[in-house]
Amino acid sequence: MQNRRAFMKQGAMALFASGIAGGIPSFIARAADANKIFMPYKKKKVLVCIFQRGAMDGLMAVSPFTDLNLKQMRPTLFMSPAATEGKQFDLDGRFGLHPAFESLYPFFGEGRLAIVHGVGSPNNTRSHFDAQDYMESGTPFNKGTASGWLNRAVGLLGHDATPFRAVSITSALPRSLYGDNEAVAINNLQDFAIQMRGNPLAANMVAGSFEELYDQTTNKLLNRAGKESFDAMKMLNVNNIKNYQPSAGVVYPNSPLGNSLKQIAVLIKMDVGLEVAFAESGGWDTHFNQGAANGTFARNAKDFSDSIAAFWKDMNAYQDDVTVMTMTEFGRTAAQNGTGGTDHGRASCAFIIGNDVAGGKVYNNIKSLAKEDLEDGRDLPVSIDFRASFSSVANSHLKINNNKILFPDWKGDGLNLMKG
Repeated sequence: MQNRRAFMKQGAMALFASGIAGGIPSFIARAADANKIFMPYKKKKVLVCIFQRGAMDGLMAVSPFTDLNLKQMRPTLFMSPAATEGKQFDLDGRFGLHPAFESLYPFFGEGRLAIVHGVGSPNNTRSHFDAQDYMESGTPFNKGTASGWLNRAVGLLGHDATPFRAVSITSALPRSLYGDNEAVAINNLQDFAIQMRGNPLAANMVAGSFEELYDQTTNKLLNRAGKESFDAMKMLNVNNIKNYQPSAGVVYPNSPLGNSLKQIAVLIKMDVGLEVAFAESGGWDTHFNQGAANGTFARNAKDFSDSIAAFWKDMNAYQDDVTVMTMTEFGRTAAQNGTGGTDHGRASCAFIIGNDVAGGKVYNNIKSLAKEDLEDGRDLPVSIDFRASFSSVANSHLKINNNKILFPDWKGDGLNLMKG
């Protein structure tokens, strides 16, 4: 009993499903498609964060195609908007969007997509693990930070919340959501069990429903809103389930990212109090056979782009309340290597999508790709601290405005990425 109480106080629930195929009950789907508020919670702003694990090549995703140095350093990877060189989408006369991101290109023209280039961590580690840890903690020179920046953001929201306020569609809670504020990791929205992160005794306990767990706690541990949210949890545990039907014309890629964003869409449409969502996209570590218009990078980029575009269309009437922000631990070398790939580098680029985004622009402080302008003579230098980008989006969209807590070791200025 005491172990359960202690866990509930700490939050950080990790929820995982048994992997049985299926979807969301049909009555939820019908309510969602009709854009009705099914649950008795006020619709809230939602920040959706997607971590591109493996270090995306920002110079391939959004290329400064007018820089002749790039063509010299990447003889088989270089592309431009010219039909003979890969048919990139010309964004502004200087930067071109990789053709595999075709699904995202219309958002740029509509002013819904902003691209931040030359963004990354001031810590120059090229270790995937360390760089991801620093970015998710939000303290790039402090390995001892216990909490993640998204968990701190949740703590700054300043209002009552349901257990679904912060949800990661992953098998384990990401570093970004570690901390004292409640956050859950759900691998699948149906037939899920409860794993209590950080509690060896409780980790082996499985509850049939959240209500069973709640019955074994005290009223002091959960407020009234939390108690009411068990109705929502019961909706996720019903036995009679059918596949969720997205909005008309929406087809999600059958991929980990596509399925994750589909589940986030379900939670948003159910109005269970979601405010921060997290998903992952893997496979960006392109050391060899990266490819140009086709190949490993292009396949990954197409899935990434199509998944986000499907999610955005599925949001339909909820689009004004949702902002999507991507991140990756670092970029790749400016020059290709001997195996047709790129090695660990420094800066990359990020995508921010939303109706409240000041889009249609590539935000950057990139000078050139001449050797003297590269870090260590090989890498695109970090000219925009990732915290400048993260704080701009989180503060404006979630209305939290407290960088001292959000990023305690940072004294920089945010970017003007958002309208207003």
